Amino acid sequence: MSAYFNDSQRQATKDMGVIVGLNVMRIINEPTPVVIAYDLDRKIASQGEKNVMIFYLGGGTFYVSLITIEEGMFEVKATDRDTHLGGEDLENCMVNHFMKEFKRTHKKDIIGNAKALHRLRTTCERAKRALLSAITRTTIEINSLYEGINFYSTIIRDQFKELNIDLFKKSMDPI
Repeated sequence: MSAYFNDSQRQATKDMGVIVGLNVMRIINEPTPVVIAYDLDRKIASQGEKNVMIFYLGGGTFYVSLITIEEGMFEVKATDRDTHLGGEDLENCMVNHFMKEFKRTHKKDIIGNAKALHRLRTTCERAKRALLSAITRTTIEINSLYEGINFYSTIIRDQFKELNIDLFKKSMDPI
């Protein structure tokens, strides 16, 4: 459930559940499932009151929430968002970078080829996920990306950070 739904949107969600035969007992905000999924309410229950920041960079939106956890109970204290910042923006920076590299290397511009762009975007999404995990280097490898030309490149986490530094700085505003 979006943390930013208004009352009518929440009610519409409940009504939809009833229509499909569900017994909707409660609508919970986005930060709550994160706490539950990572079992934070239990893991830090014996440590006294703790504040936890949930930093969520989804496909098309970014939000940050501050949650207080004490004795297994948690309360969302504050939430803010940027609906114009998301994981797709990180991918777009990578796609633009690799399009330029392809053009520089092969003297071919793939900007008008939807199939090539889709394949590059899909590969960049996988690379983004890898670089946001424990991996510090990944490869971009696409057979016959454009006009039979194979594309192969590598990207390291520091390059990824540099490509997206403006977006990372923008994420600090809601924080």
